[in-house]
Amino acid sequence: MSEPRKYDPYADLLKREDVDPAKVAPATPAATLTLLRDGASGVEVLMLRKNSEIRFGGMWVFPGGRVDPEDYPPDNDPTTAARNAAARESREEAGIEVDPEEFIWFSHWTPPPITPKRFSTWFFAAQAEGHHHVTIDGGEIHDHLWINPEVARARHQAGEIDLVPPTWVTLHYLSGHVSVAALLAHLRAQPPQIYVTHLSKTPDGDRVTLWEGDAGYDAWDASIPGPRHRLVMAKTGFVFDDSGRPRRHR
Repeated sequence: MSEPRKYDPYADLLKREDVDPAKVAPATPAATLTLLRDGASGVEVLMLRKNSEIRFGGMWVFPGGRVDPEDYPPDNDPTTAARNAAARESREEAGIEVDPEEFIWFSHWTPPPITPKRFSTWFFAAQAEGHHHVTIDGGEIHDHLWINPEVARARHQAGEIDLVPPTWVTLHYLSGHVSVAALLAHLRAQPPQIYVTHLSKTPDGDRVTLWEGDAGYDAWDASIPGPRHRLVMAKTGFVFDDSGRPRRHR
């Protein structure tokens, strides 16, 4: 049986009625990088465990962080800045040098405005070329592993590791590919998926993240019948349904 999730990323939510949408501060730009390699178990992705004393403490994440002023190019293009930030964070958090020009932008995530501290995050993918020696600082990052995405989700289901919804959903879509080349070709052929999260709860009290295409998205109400694009953060494990996800094409 699965253990209860140890971390709720939405535990410190504000009440919707207490939030004036006109006064909500913009989310801080951030970027993350899924570094991929072909391993003995198939496609593997680099994951890092956050220091338990900081935000998202103890969570397993991909290398990433906020976009700094020096990441911006002369024309201030935000996506280029996010690429630069993802490359810099990979170097700082894992000691791996990567070329941001090679990154594939495959999704973007924005938390709900009722979250006190928000990051608007670009997600990129790239192959880890050459050696895969990972160097962590023991400060912000306390551990690392190269892991098959399906194995990572199984370990989360078993209560062995903690994941936030964007990481879990990303691992879901990274699963099922025979090689890094095949996975990157698949991501390259798709437009970036945009996730602006709304939240609700089931009658049993499980938190639900809702995205565009879900019948309950606009009303923030998971009980509304109809198409589904959601992640139920059940105490016995996450349950994902993207049958209502809008299908976009390049």
